[in-house]
Amino acid sequence: MILKSDKRRALLVLEDGSSYPGYAFAGAGEVLGEVVFNTGMSGYQEILTNPSSKGQIVTMTCPLIGNTGINPEDMESAGIHLEGFIVREYEEFPSNWRCRETLRAFLERYAKLGVEGIDTRALTRRLRMAGAMRGILSTETQDISPLLERVRAFPGLAGRNLVKEVASSEPYLWKDGTPRPMPSPGSALQGKRRVVVLDCGVKYSILRSLEQRGCETLVLPSSATVAEILDLKPAGVLLSNGPGDPAALPGIVETVQGLLGKIPIFGICLGHQILAQAVGGRVEKLKTGHHGNHPVRNCQSGRVEITSQNHGFIVVPESLPGGRKSSQKNLNDGTSEGLNYPDLHAFSVQYYPKAAPAPHEATHHFDEFMTLMDRGTLEEGAKA
Repeated sequence: MILKSDKRRALLVLEDGSSYPGYAFAGAGEVLGEVVFNTGMSGYQEILTNPSSKGQIVTMTCPLIGNTGINPEDMESAGIHLEGFIVREYEEFPSNWRCRETLRAFLERYAKLGVEGIDTRALTRRLRMAGAMRGILSTETQDISPLLERVRAFPGLAGRNLVKEVASSEPYLWKDGTPRPMPSPGSALQGKRRVVVLDCGVKYSILRSLEQRGCETLVLPSSATVAEILDLKPAGVLLSNGPGDPAALPGIVETVQGLLGKIPIFGICLGHQILAQAVGGRVEKLKTGHHGNHPVRNCQSGRVEITSQNHGFIVVPESLPGGRKSSQKNLNDGTSEGLNYPDLHAFSVQYYPKAAPAPHEATHHFDEFMTLMDRGTLEEGAKA
């Protein structure tokens, strides 16, 4: 155990000039990012390894973090993507039969800064009232003035393409819970359905969900062309989650426009926003973003589900042509959480239908995607 007197002092400075002292429990140095709060009571490992967290300094509202340690089964990608991690209290001694590593060791293995001792309630309240802000987390100085100058010069997330920093650059086959080499061109189908995942920063739990349903899952870089996707003869295309500003991805939007109406499409999180732009919609930035668990209501059935979310931008449903309306709404702020395009054989949700570790109430969307692909296959067979 490291005594407080032996810990390296750390300081968080927000762009509005407010500052929050603490102590580094992992790593050292200085990082810039958008400071957000996450209301999840568990799943910090999934938050750390979620590619959608790129560019963020994440504050956990749950006061005690680290008690379950780290294990390989709960990885959502091959590494850590957020910029910095803030907790009220770090638990040095995890108690979990699956634990293979402490949170401290995990953060330091990826050269990430972890800070404890900050008043996370006060910080969350400020972010909740003022909105997500640019921030700088430093162990190098306690002088606020130079830190404030640096954070105000930081461009933030708006207008930045972060997908290229987290997505795969090479295609791969997801099989037996791990990336594998792509099958040879023209090879026989290895599952019930072949699905192409356009990787914008995909979570492994999404790929696991497809494999569990018998899909042959081929993951392509976000730069893949319409021809490259269709040449694989998939039953459907999944547009994955990812970080950053969806308006900064015109190339991916153009690719999706070329796929619309030709093949069933399912969009998740960033994929939801990309799909909406592809049909002519607009996205805008949220005040605080949605990070953690949020209640979502199905506008048709009235059913309410608790969902896992991590995004700072939303689709403006009024901007969609043809009078399209949201299929689901966030019960906290009324924002759009889902859209259906039955004439285009496509649908999307703003949250993670497969959450890890919880909740699991929205996993049925993967089954809906299976049905949509099977219907598309039947329709093609009827045409032939």
